[in-house]
Amino acid sequence: MSRDESASHVFYRCQYHLVWTPKYRYKILKGNPGKELYRNIYIYCNMKKCTVVELNVQIDHIHRVVMNPSVLSVSELMEFVKGRTAIRLFAKCSYLRKHKLWGNHFWQRGYFVDPVGADEEIMRRYVRYPDKVAKEEEERQRKPGLEGECLSPLFGGCVKTSGYAGGYLLLKPCQ
Repeated sequence: MSRDESASHVFYRCQYHLVWTPKYRYKILKGNPGKELYRNIYIYCNMKKCTVVELNVQIDHIHRVVMNPSVLSVSELMEFVKGRTAIRLFAKCSYLRKHKLWGNHFWQRGYFVDPVGADEEIMRRYVRYPDKVAKEEEERQRKPGLEGECLSPLFGGCVKTSGYAGGYLLLKPCQ
């Protein structure tokens, strides 16, 4: 698959990481609703000529990396997908409609969007394995004894390790 898409007079690469949740962040996207949602997201994205690069349906939220055509805004796509999936889930899983707090609304009003750029592989790995990445990050934060010195040909001399931040090893020159 090419990294860039094209239309008649434009080349583009519009990839976005999207996250959204059910109303009140209820943990209901397991079993049949989760499977139905997973299938429907692919169907509705194809209807809008979008490519789902990664998709992960958790029990209380959805992560998706999607490649949009240049003529389709993120808000239009989210409005379409959230609206159609809600209608479909209420039709397929009628017990969801009986819940007192829904008021015929399945999704929260907002969503999170982040354009995917140079860190595409990191974002795709996070969407694929969110629990594993969070666990690795916690383990890195807890590791004792990160203080140390070493010779680094890359930095031209002595370098001290001072810990981790955001998944990266922090280095500073020795005094």
